[in-house]
Amino acid sequence: MPANYAEKTDQQLVRACKRGDEQAARELISRFERPVFSIIYRMVRDRELAEDLAQEAFVRTFNNLKRYDPSYQFSSWIFKISHNLTIDHLRKKALDTISIHGAPDAVTTSQQEATSLALASADELPDQEFEAQLLGSEIEQAIAQLRPEYRTAVVLRHVEGRQYEEISEIMEIPLGTVKTYIHRARNELRGLLGHLMADEE
Repeated sequence: MPANYAEKTDQQLVRACKRGDEQAARELISRFERPVFSIIYRMVRDRELAEDLAQEAFVRTFNNLKRYDPSYQFSSWIFKISHNLTIDHLRKKALDTISIHGAPDAVTTSQQEATSLALASADELPDQEFEAQLLGSEIEQAIAQLRPEYRTAVVLRHVEGRQYEEISEIMEIPLGTVKTYIHRARNELRGLLGHLMADEE
């Protein structure tokens, strides 16, 4: 009877990949292609480039599986590779600042739904709650104006639902810095999206 790869843990799939199991590799790609694309796209704001970088991130991941420490979450490891790859690209191409006036590249409906950003959290935003989902070009353009590290932190926290400790590991920064990045990113987004909040009132 064929193995049910969907029921295997990430670590089990990695072990199978190391043995040359191509189906295990396909299952890992299926699990992580959306979040990897999501993180990279929001950092580079170019669909084709994000797809290329995501592909390169998977190549690097599978080429370096021997270096993966199974005592850590596989998601943290692949997100770290994706983050570092994208930051290197941004530094080389001097794309740290993206103008709000530049129209973002089109993404498919499924990609937009898969990477929608939820900022509302009763315990984390006691002073002012955002709508449960902030969608559309305005929120996308607002995110595009954040510094790359703020974008990464916000996407990992509010799109991928990662804990602060894991974000710290992925971005290789202190826990306190993660909290600072997310706090500042929220404040900037509030300022950029203030007119949306006014409309609701």
